[in-house]
Amino acid sequence: MSVMFAKPVAKLNAKASSPSPRTAAGVTVCSCHVASCALCSPRIYRQLSYIQTNRREGAMSKLIREQAEGGRLHIDSPLMGESLVSRALLATQGQREVFRMHPDVNVLKIGGQSIMDRGAKALLPILDELLKAKEQHKIILMTGGGTRARHIYNIGLELGMPTGVLSKLGDKVASQNAEILSVLLAKHGGVRIGHGDHLEQLTMFCQLGYLPITPGIPPYGFFEHPAEEGMIPPHRTDSGAFLLAENIGAKSLIYLKDEKGLYSDDPKKAKDREKLEFYGRISVSELTALNLDDLIVERPVLRFLKHSKVIKQFQVIDALRHPEHILAALNGEHVGTIVYKDE
Repeated sequence: MSVMFAKPVAKLNAKASSPSPRTAAGVTVCSCHVASCALCSPRIYRQLSYIQTNRREGAMSKLIREQAEGGRLHIDSPLMGESLVSRALLATQGQREVFRMHPDVNVLKIGGQSIMDRGAKALLPILDELLKAKEQHKIILMTGGGTRARHIYNIGLELGMPTGVLSKLGDKVASQNAEILSVLLAKHGGVRIGHGDHLEQLTMFCQLGYLPITPGIPPYGFFEHPAEEGMIPPHRTDSGAFLLAENIGAKSLIYLKDEKGLYSDDPKKAKDREKLEFYGRISVSELTALNLDDLIVERPVLRFLKHSKVIKQFQVIDALRHPEHILAALNGEHVGTIVYKDE
């Protein structure tokens, strides 16, 4: 581990120097000064200098010894003895700066029903645009489930399957779509990665010129949350894309759909879509207050954005009719709908 992690997050880009073993960031250590004592060895001093509590004032944890003879050693942590459900405690955590693993990676989620299920005529022009964008931007591509996922949900519902089982059934379809894209893009660096250790190697994939592709559905499985209404898993591929973008500290989150963006109702079902109101830019609080009957993204995404620490907005674009909007959105242009977090 690099000594740079002994510094506050905001200073990680500054040049770090190794602290003196005896003055390792003010850490209180054993004072017996016996040469054979492991705690007095320079190696232990150096290790202690790496400990970080993320306190806003940048204080380091202390190594303390119980007063009794032969007392055990403990790390004095600000969370030691806390229940972790105290509102007062949680309120102190909200203003901390979050370390971003991949601040230059853009998360793009390609719709299952809106794009993948429409076949080659819809998909191939979008893949061409993604390859152009890949030359200028780092991208991780996430896949939706689509019609086949809806079909398996319906079968499961008829059989009385619980929500967690439906989630496990649905993730197989998103995985199939990721496999399809990885084959189509294989000669251009497309590689399917799972939700495990490979995501931690995202930097390597991007630096080597690959285009990582992963299923969008989050791996809740049997741990899926109960739905507020009905039995359909609430956290599907839109939710998974947001959660991944938030937790890797992504640069942007873009949903590739088959509509211009967000309307006041589903334009596919409306008798006269020209009468629908289009929202080019809207805050998450405004959108929540509208209490629309239908949305172009899953409802948990709005809750995630409201409480996010990294992602400040997401963008919905019509990649089906306008594949060129992919590169435009990556370049920061306002196409489609932008839903942003209230400040």
